[in-house]
Amino acid sequence: MKTPVLFVSHGSPMLALDSDHPWARALHAFGRTRDVKAVLVISAHWWTPDLRITTSAKPVTIHDFAGFPEALYRIAYPAPGSPELARRATGLLQDAGFPVHAEEARGLDHGAWSVLRHSHPEAEVPVVQLSLPRWDPDALIRQGAALAPLREEGVLILASGGLIHNLRAVDWDSADDAVRPWAAEAEAWFVQHLDAGDVASLADHRARWAGSHQSAPSTDHLDPVFVAIGAAQGDPHRTLYQGFQLGTLSLRSWSWEAP
Repeated sequence: MKTPVLFVSHGSPMLALDSDHPWARALHAFGRTRDVKAVLVISAHWWTPDLRITTSAKPVTIHDFAGFPEALYRIAYPAPGSPELARRATGLLQDAGFPVHAEEARGLDHGAWSVLRHSHPEAEVPVVQLSLPRWDPDALIRQGAALAPLREEGVLILASGGLIHNLRAVDWDSADDAVRPWAAEAEAWFVQHLDAGDVASLADHRARWAGSHQSAPSTDHLDPVFVAIGAAQGDPHRTLYQGFQLGTLSLRSWSWEAP
């Protein structure tokens, strides 16, 4: 069977410390019930002009944030890397016309490990991270499609970002169930078009989505969803988790799985 594809809105780094949060429990339940050989993760926090891939057998844990409690900086996620998977993914991408650059020193950023420490807390599954290139959605969808054969080989493709992600608009005093109306409306538009299979509208979101600029002033956190859509190859999706943090940060997450 093909392995799933995930898009996870990873929210605040503080979620990495909260295993009782419903979002974390949903990820844990997913990981416990899916058998995968390795994970290829695409994170919003490695946004590059071109494609890069980690090749280390022992990727380090990167703490790429500032101003958070010391406990976050003590987290280590010691999953092994997989030079073999890195070579395989590189070959698929190159065959599709996408040059890829190897990064042996690069480790796993918090967009990767803050999700994986809940879905795979034992850090036993090899992880390779692929950068997120600054490309338009159509190119990102083609990139995901090039990676789709990995699903036949037991590789979980994980895209980590945020469906609604505007740090200037967060309400630091907001309860999780207090969502700004504009954020709820913007998320509803994206969900509606994804459910309808209207990928063309999603890819042209700057022109067709009234909430695009407010929801994604920078597209780094939204763009991973297009890689996931491409890798899913039309498989049905389901909501893994839905909710908000801080009034405007969506935690909406999906899995795509073969019927």
